[in-house]
Amino acid sequence: MQSKIKDIKTGAKLDVFEYPVMESFYTIQGEGKYQGHAAYFIRLGGCDVGCHWCDVKESWPVDTHPRKSVGELVNEALAFPGRLVVITGGEPLMHDLGPLTEALKEAGFQTNIETSGVCEEVTGTWDWICFSPKKFKEPNPAILHQVNELKVVIFHPSDMAWATAWADKIPSEAALYLQPEWSKQETINPLIVDFVKSNPQWRISVQTHKFLQIP
Repeated sequence: MQSKIKDIKTGAKLDVFEYPVMESFYTIQGEGKYQGHAAYFIRLGGCDVGCHWCDVKESWPVDTHPRKSVGELVNEALAFPGRLVVITGGEPLMHDLGPLTEALKEAGFQTNIETSGVCEEVTGTWDWICFSPKKFKEPNPAILHQVNELKVVIFHPSDMAWATAWADKIPSEAALYLQPEWSKQETINPLIVDFVKSNPQWRISVQTHKFLQIP
C-alpha cells in the first residue's frame, strides 16, 4: 500500500497550504448518495451559517483547530484502503480547496464535498458536490449549476416546501434527498415518508452512522 506521496505535481503546495482541521477519520459515509461507502472524512474548522441544530458546533471557530498541510492530510488519508474523501465542516468552502483537492486527486482519491454553498467562490476539483442549503444564510447562486446532490435537513414540516423550491434551481439529474433532523425524527419521519411516496423523484437520507454508533 502506498504510504507516502511521491512525485506529486503540485510540489510546494503540499507544505505551503495549510487548513484548520477539527478532525479527520476513516469511517462509513452515513448520508446521501454515498451512504454505506468507506470514506475518509476531513472536517475543516470555520462556519458562520449558525444552524441552531448543528451537531458539530465545535467546528464553527476557524482559529481554534490545529493546522495541517496538504501533504499531511493526503498522507494521512493514504494510510487507509478507501479512496473516497469527503471534505466537510463547518463550512469547508471558507477555504481555498484547490491545492488540497488537486493533491488528493493526484494521489488517486475521489473528492466529495458537503457544503451549504454560502461562500463567494466554489474552489476545488470535485467528483461530487453535495449541496445542503440552510435557511439561516442564503447560498451563493454560483454553486447551483454544479450541484450533484441536494440534501435538505428537515427540522420543521415547512422545510419540505422550501426543499422543493431548491430542486427547481439545480441540474435535473441531481440526486434529491430529504433528511430528518436527528432530534425530530419521531414527528418528521412520517411526513417525509408520505412526501417521498407522493414525490418519488426524492429519496430519504437517514444518518445511518448514528444508528451504527460510528463517527
